[in-house]
Amino acid sequence: MLTPTAIAGPTPREFIVLAAAVMSVNAVAVDALLPALAAIGTAVNAGEDNRRQWLITAYLIGFGISQLVYGTLSDHYGRKPLMLAGLAIYACFAAASAFAGRFETAIVLRVLQGCGGGISVLAVSIIRDRHSGDAMVRVMSLAFLLFLGVPIFVPSLGHAILVLSSWQWVFAAIALFGALLLAWVALRLPETLAPERRMPLSPRAVSRAFADVLSRRESLGYTLASTALVGALFGIVTSGQQLFANVFRAPEVFPLVFGTVASCVALAALLNGRAVGRFGARRTSHAALMGYLLVASVHAGVACSGLERPWVFTVLQSALMFCFGLMLANFGSLAMARLAHVAGTASAVQSLVINVGGALIGILIGQRFDGTAVPMTLGSMACGLMALAMVLVAEHGRLFRPVAVPMQVAG
Repeated sequence: MLTPTAIAGPTPREFIVLAAAVMSVNAVAVDALLPALAAIGTAVNAGEDNRRQWLITAYLIGFGISQLVYGTLSDHYGRKPLMLAGLAIYACFAAASAFAGRFETAIVLRVLQGCGGGISVLAVSIIRDRHSGDAMVRVMSLAFLLFLGVPIFVPSLGHAILVLSSWQWVFAAIALFGALLLAWVALRLPETLAPERRMPLSPRAVSRAFADVLSRRESLGYTLASTALVGALFGIVTSGQQLFANVFRAPEVFPLVFGTVASCVALAALLNGRAVGRFGARRTSHAALMGYLLVASVHAGVACSGLERPWVFTVLQSALMFCFGLMLANFGSLAMARLAHVAGTASAVQSLVINVGGALIGILIGQRFDGTAVPMTLGSMACGLMALAMVLVAEHGRLFRPVAVPMQVAG
C-alpha cells in the first residue's frame, strides 16, 4: 500500500507554492477588500463610516473560531477532505457577498466566508505530514516567505479592480482565487496524513489542551501578549483605509502604504532567524517589545499634537510593524515551549484565542475612529502595554532572561 507521501503529487517547488497559497486565503479575503470598504459600505447601507469595519472583523471572527474545528477534525478525517470543504465554503460565500444588498446580510456572509478561511491552519499540518527536521524548517521558511508577499501586493490588486470596475468584482476575484485553489488541491494534492497516524475524535483532548494553555503561566502570558499585539494590528487594518480616505484625502495611496508596512513585517521575519540564533527568542522578542512601545508612544504623541501626515504615518507604522514581526513568531514559540505533548490542538487553541481576541480588540480600536489617527495610535500603545504586562506575568517579572523560568503546572 502506498503511503500518502509516496503517492504521486506536486513537485517539491509546486508543493511549497501550494502551501503558501493555502496560508494566504485570509490575507486575500481581508487585504483585497480594504480599498473597497467605502464603496461596499455605501452599497449595503452600512450607515456611519465606522460600521463598515465590521466587514473585516466579521471575517476574522469566523476564521478564528473555525481553526480549532479544522485542526481537530483533520487529525481524524485527514487533511484533504477538510481543505476541500473549507475552500468550497470560502469561494461560495465570497461569491454570495457580491450580491449582498443589506449590511446585516453582508456581515453574516463574511462570517461564513471566514469559517471557510480557517483551513489556512492546515498548511502547517500538510508540511509537517510530508517533511520533518531540517527539511520541514526549509519548506516552512520558503512557504512563509512566499506568503509574506501577499499582503504587499493584494491591496493594490483590490484597488486596481475598483478603478476598473465595481466592488462586486473584488468579491468575485476572491471567490475565483478560492475556486482555483480548490481545483489545485483536488487535482494535485494527495492526502498527506497516513491512516495509521489518524487520531480518534476526542473532546477530552481538546479540553486538556485548553486547560494546559490556560493554566501554564508561560503559555497563557505569551498567548495573551500575542492577542494584544494582533488586536493593535487589526485596529490599524480596520481603520487605516478611513484615515487615508477621510483625513489625508489620498485613498489611492493607501495600498502603497499598506504594502510598504507589510514589507517591514516581511523583512523582520527574514531577519528573525538570525537574531534568534545570536540572542535567543526571549531577548530578541523582549527587545522588539521595548522598541514597539517606544515607536507607539512617539506615534501617539505625533497624532495628539496634530502633526500626522501620510509620510509620518508610513515611517512610524513601518517601524512599529518591524518590531511586530520580531515578536509574534517568537511569542508563539515561547507559548508552545511546554506544550509538546498536545502541540497540534494547543496550537489551534492559541490561534483561536489570538485571532478572535485580536479581532475584538481591533474592532474596539477601530470603532473609536474620530477623523484622526489618535485612537489608532493610542490603541497601539495600549496594546503594547498590555503585551508587556502579559510578558512580565509569563516571565515572573523579569525580561531578557536567556532561558526559560521553571514553571509550576496549575492543578
